Amino acid sequence: MGLPYQLLLKTNNWFPKVVHPFNLQNDGTKTYAMWQYEKGLDTIKLYLDRYTTDDMFAGKDVLDMGCAAAGKSLYYVSLGARHVTGVDIVEHYRAEAEAMAEKLGFSDRFTFVLGSAYELPFEDHRFDTVIMNDFMEHVDNPAAALREAMRLVRPGGRIFINFPPYYHPTGAHLSDAINIPWVQLFYSDSALIKAYKELIRGVPDEAERLALRFYTDENGVEKIGYINKMTLKKFKGMLRDLAITPQYYREVPLRRYFALFAKLPVLKELFVKMAICVIEVK
Repeated sequence: MGLPYQLLLKTNNWFPKVVHPFNLQNDGTKTYAMWQYEKGLDTIKLYLDRYTTDDMFAGKDVLDMGCAAAGKSLYYVSLGARHVTGVDIVEHYRAEAEAMAEKLGFSDRFTFVLGSAYELPFEDHRFDTVIMNDFMEHVDNPAAALREAMRLVRPGGRIFINFPPYYHPTGAHLSDAINIPWVQLFYSDSALIKAYKELIRGVPDEAERLALRFYTDENGVEKIGYINKMTLKKFKGMLRDLAITPQYYREVPLRRYFALFAKLPVLKELFVKMAICVIEVK
């Protein structure tokens, strides 16, 4: 592992840094919640060739699974949602989310819930819209999370899913420190973990980042726990296993000039920027 680790550190600065909200927050540029709010449109724009924002939000009860600091949840409030409930398992996001809601004057239309996406404290058919934005690639059991979403949506309601496949250029989700595109193709998880820990050494939120990214298994082996390595193939297989036929599905290429590669078997995993899936519950 020593040589790959050293090579990763040596070549990391050959590539431009990715703008990342963790670093913006540390620099005092803006909070994570504000960054999410300002990027709110980006979380839904790939649906807008088929659905309007009114279709998604106007007058609706919305569940945002994996809301993090909930800036995007609050953006959905601004689009006319009756009420948005943001769910996340990271406790320290609550204070930032609630402070942002108060700042925007949305406290009466937003609720942060700390809990697991597999078993949420809501009755059946509680929501009109469920948003799973950059969520499906993070949970340990995505099928269980999707079944829970199906339970919670009212008849005629929709689940909006988007995620970057694992072999996307930043699919390792370590781009707050590692600049190399497709780095997960060239280095083992152990080398990625060691390099990431070195690259963020001493940053103000070092402990929080490490707790979010990694865990130690029962054998004492450190592993990446922040992602489940979801691919397009795995996702479509999960839908088949759950007997779910999407109302809408599309795979968006990284760039227009990659469109052909994004249609080819195997290669598409490298050149698809985002999978977009909408499920309507009957």
